Amino acid sequence: MDSTEERIVAAATAEFARHGIAGARIERIAKEARTSKERIYAYYRGKEALYRHVAAQELTAIAEATRLDPKDLPEYAGRVYDYFTAHPERYRLMMWGQLELPADDPGDNPLRASMGRKIETLAAAQRDGQLDDGWDAVDILMFVNQIAMAWAGQSVVTPGNDFPDRRRKAVVAAVRKLFPPSDERQIVTGPE
Repeated sequence: MDSTEERIVAAATAEFARHGIAGARIERIAKEARTSKERIYAYYRGKEALYRHVAAQELTAIAEATRLDPKDLPEYAGRVYDYFTAHPERYRLMMWGQLELPADDPGDNPLRASMGRKIETLAAAQRDGQLDDGWDAVDILMFVNQIAMAWAGQSVVTPGNDFPDRRRKAVVAAVRKLFPPSDERQIVTGPE
């Protein structure tokens, strides 16, 4: 990626996090990136294509920072919590895509592709006996992610300095009850 494209992506990331896909303006992205609208369109077909590129990069960063480990989903949930607590703007960026990209879009949906890879990782762990196969892998991923991100994007008044630590412990404990690490398995089984 050349420096112009890097500036475009950085500006677009901030713009999409603040305003979503519909509210983002190519003019503002161009101004912030110190380039022209035409230059942006030379790299990307349009605003949605630019968002998809930005989201794909962010999903890669999230995957690297959180490392899904089906043998220890409680700590994975803790890492997801840590990531979005440290980067609330990135949480907003990803939520805009869920809200604004068509759910039935057969096109290049970076979130759908990322979720597909994670679901396959969980299903493989179930086949290998590392994870309770009484649950659908889709449900496992959804429940773990929703618990991990329950506090993300919340603009609550934090009662004390230990608030993030207590929330992280609660996230890890909740996931541990549902999906204990493989060395603690058989505590809870999936729906029958």
